[in-house]
Amino acid sequence: MNVKTTNRRKVLAVLAGGLVLGVGTAVTLAAWNDSEFATGTFTAGAFNLEGSTTSATAGFAEHPDESTAAAIAFTAGFDNIAPEDVVYAPFWVRLDATTTDPATLTANAPTSTGANAANLSYDVYSIGAAAACDETATSGTLVASGTDLTGFAAGSGVSLAAGPAPAAGAAAQLCFVVTAGSDLVESGAATATWSFTAESN
Repeated sequence: MNVKTTNRRKVLAVLAGGLVLGVGTAVTLAAWNDSEFATGTFTAGAFNLEGSTTSATAGFAEHPDESTAAAIAFTAGFDNIAPEDVVYAPFWVRLDATTTDPATLTANAPTSTGANAANLSYDVYSIGAAAACDETATSGTLVASGTDLTGFAAGSGVSLAAGPAPAAGAAAQLCFVVTAGSDLVESGAATATWSFTAESN
């Protein structure tokens, strides 16, 4: 009886030991693992507007503020203007060769000085790049207008395309039409400065 009990205890001890070994083996097993990483670099595009008083293909430069405004050349008679006279001046704008995005150009209210600022009205039309800036300009798209050189009514925006690098975008022509009113002051002068803003699309 005692022998059987002793043997049973030995067997149980071995089985118990086996269970302990089994649990210990499960805890020490390791899982395989690996990792992947991704990175990205972001670079901003470039954007720059330039203008020309010469043509759609030459004479372009930057005129970023009023102090560096381009002096547009009006047709004959602008320096000896009389009531009801109309004078015209072309100005071309484009996105330069570094620009990476297209844009929309819009006009801003002009600033003006002089005795006749209130006696001259204006209209600005967008016309074909090679078109004549003259009385036919009124068939173009009105970009801005004013009943005098201090007034402002916004018209349509002008689409500007970015050129395929390394070329500049295609130029758009703005035709300025200024009309003298009946109350024009003799020998009085007026100076107006127009500004335009291009916003990338």
